[in-house]
Amino acid sequence: MGLLRRAEPAGYEEFVASRYREIVRLGALLTGDSRLGEDLAQEGLIAAYRSWQRLGGPDGRPEAYVRRVMVRAAMRARRRRWRGEVPTEELPEASHSGFADQADLSVQVLASLRRLPADQRVVLVLRFWADNSEAEVAQTLGVAVGTVKSRTSRALAALRTSGLLVESSKEIR
Repeated sequence: MGLLRRAEPAGYEEFVASRYREIVRLGALLTGDSRLGEDLAQEGLIAAYRSWQRLGGPDGRPEAYVRRVMVRAAMRARRRRWRGEVPTEELPEASHSGFADQADLSVQVLASLRRLPADQRVVLVLRFWADNSEAEVAQTLGVAVGTVKSRTSRALAALRTSGLLVESSKEIR
């Protein structure tokens, strides 16, 4: 007896085809790693597939749903103890190109985001990449607006320290 495959829900395949790159990019920014970002995107898309009857209609907002699933998964991953590091007796050879040698700004941004704690990274991505207001970020994360403000402030300070951001004349006054 062969396996029966269900037909794709109407509109799901088109949604994935049109938004996949942006969803994966969001995942990479949330996790600080492109491979983990793809995994996170897959988790969000699977959740959307399971709920497509509700999301696929005219009132459904599938991308907002996928983003919310991804943000919550990224925050859950932050709480896990094991981060995948495996100790070895010999260190691998150092890369010949350092951070300063990287010409691509996106590589520098991703490397700087990767160094931030997950809660700060998620707030920055939602505020400045996804263009959410402080209230929207607070609602998505289930925290107070003041918490969003303080995490944003700490994250931006860390990015300034890393040299990625410079203070503007408006901030110096």
